[in-house]
Amino acid sequence: MTPAAPRPALRAGLAALACAALAGCAALPFGREAAPDDKAAAASSRAQYRVEVEAPDELRKLLTDYLDLARFQNAPDTEAIDTTELTRLAAAAPAQARTLLETEGYFAAEVQTSRAASPDGVPVVRVKVNPGPRSIIRSVEFAARGELQTQATQAGSEAASLLERLRRDWPLPVGQPFRQPAWTAAKTTTLARVRAEGYPAATWQSTAAKVDATDQAVELALELDSGALYRLGALRIEGLQRYDASTVRQLATFGPGTPYSETLLLDFQERLQKLGLFESASVELDADPAGATAAPVLVRVRELTLQQATIGVGISANTGPRVTLEHRHRRPFDIDWVASNKFEIGSSLQSWQGELISHPLEGLYRNLVSGTAERLRSGEETRTSWNARVGRTQDTPRIERLYFAELTHSRVDNIAGATSSNALSANYHWVFRDVDSALLPTDGYTLSLQTALGRALNSTEENGPFARGYARYTLYQPLGASWYASARVEAGQVFARDAVGVPDTLLFRAGGDDSVRGYGYRTLGPLVDGAVASGRTMFTGSAEIARPVSAKMPAVWWAVFVDAGNAAQRWTDLKPVYGYGVGLRWRSPVGPLRVDLAYGEEAKAFRMHLSVGIAF
Repeated sequence: MTPAAPRPALRAGLAALACAALAGCAALPFGREAAPDDKAAAASSRAQYRVEVEAPDELRKLLTDYLDLARFQNAPDTEAIDTTELTRLAAAAPAQARTLLETEGYFAAEVQTSRAASPDGVPVVRVKVNPGPRSIIRSVEFAARGELQTQATQAGSEAASLLERLRRDWPLPVGQPFRQPAWTAAKTTTLARVRAEGYPAATWQSTAAKVDATDQAVELALELDSGALYRLGALRIEGLQRYDASTVRQLATFGPGTPYSETLLLDFQERLQKLGLFESASVELDADPAGATAAPVLVRVRELTLQQATIGVGISANTGPRVTLEHRHRRPFDIDWVASNKFEIGSSLQSWQGELISHPLEGLYRNLVSGTAERLRSGEETRTSWNARVGRTQDTPRIERLYFAELTHSRVDNIAGATSSNALSANYHWVFRDVDSALLPTDGYTLSLQTALGRALNSTEENGPFARGYARYTLYQPLGASWYASARVEAGQVFARDAVGVPDTLLFRAGGDDSVRGYGYRTLGPLVDGAVASGRTMFTGSAEIARPVSAKMPAVWWAVFVDAGNAAQRWTDLKPVYGYGVGLRWRSPVGPLRVDLAYGEEAKAFRMHLSVGIAF
């Protein structure tokens, strides 16, 4: 009997079963042998690459820092960039590079990219740049509107002077290369200057830089809207608990109606911070346009504790190791004065310094009563002295003045014997500073002058009148390329008959940290009976060049210096001695810390010197 042929439904079922079986076979282990080839094919579509930029040195860093093509080459996900993405980045690079070059003033740059394979098979993309000529500023138009322009129409007015200075000092003058960062900085700096000079609401009405790529020129146009001229109003003081508001008000050198100036408020704030009564002080202008004619000045203070005591341990190259105790009461006996006492006990110096000084009075004056007592041993000599002062001081932004009457006593014991003398004198001290920083000056100068007229009162020497003069000039000068120079000259003289016994504390000696390095403190002076004595004339000078040790440590400087000077009884007897050496400087927040190794030519020996701060 012949078997029957399969029905259509049966044939369809068998075909489906065969397809499922074949699919299952593909999932078995032996079916994965093709996977390595698949991975290789996928890897061939990925591109680890390098970028080479051919451009002038000053532009290469700009392009390698900001071109997407260059930035992504070292990114962690570089392996995720495939050939297609690399092609896109290379195609976009010329337009992106031209945009970057325009910020540096190159508006006709030619940029080309090409690809090649390196010997190790890594793709290399070359970016070749021909920047072309740099555009130069051809013209600057500086216009103003608002109250500044209105008042500037009056010849000789402060507004006219300010507008003239703004145009004269514009940071991007004609003929200078154009750079977008410099253009932005110039606008920011100029606007900040206008706001600081009485117009805190000033804004730029419009600014434009018109580029002529054909002539490689840029035309600048600016219009300033100054807004209103602000005038200062009443002081609003916050934070006072123990002190009277007059203590703060007396330090303000302006009154209602004074044109606003940022410098005025900053000087006021600095005086508050230096007063010694406040932990912090800030001074701000209330810049609400509605109150421009009498803008309130906001003063916020945080008071220091009423009393403060400090114990210190230190060492000085001049007087050796020491222990100090300082105490300050900022309102003793509930009166508006400050009482300070400092005791120092050391191997060479034992001293007490006391001062009672008033809170600020009208005109920035302060009354004072002070005294000192000390015992100083230098070399084979011991000096015991004391003084008492009554006077008045004034501290303005640039000038310090001190007037006082003084009673002085001094006794000196050395191998030549003992001398004792007293004096009553009237004194005037004057200090002028024009420096970029009072703590860390690098540019400017200071001048200190001292005068005294008095009468010596002695039991062992002749009584008589005397006069004393002293001057110290210090110059700070930046030399460029991170080099800085400083120079100092000081001189002093006492005018009196030879027989008149002037106290040793009013005479002069040289040697030490702020005098002639390479010699001990107060070891330079005339010889009297084989012992160094104080002289009636003195001269010292110093010259120093310094620069930072490295760009990574800008606060640490090295220096070389030469000092010269001496003290004598007469100018004809004064023979300068020399010291020179090298040193390190740490420009700390409280002033420079100086460590110097100096060779004293006359002493024929090296000496280490250590000091902190600036001497005026």
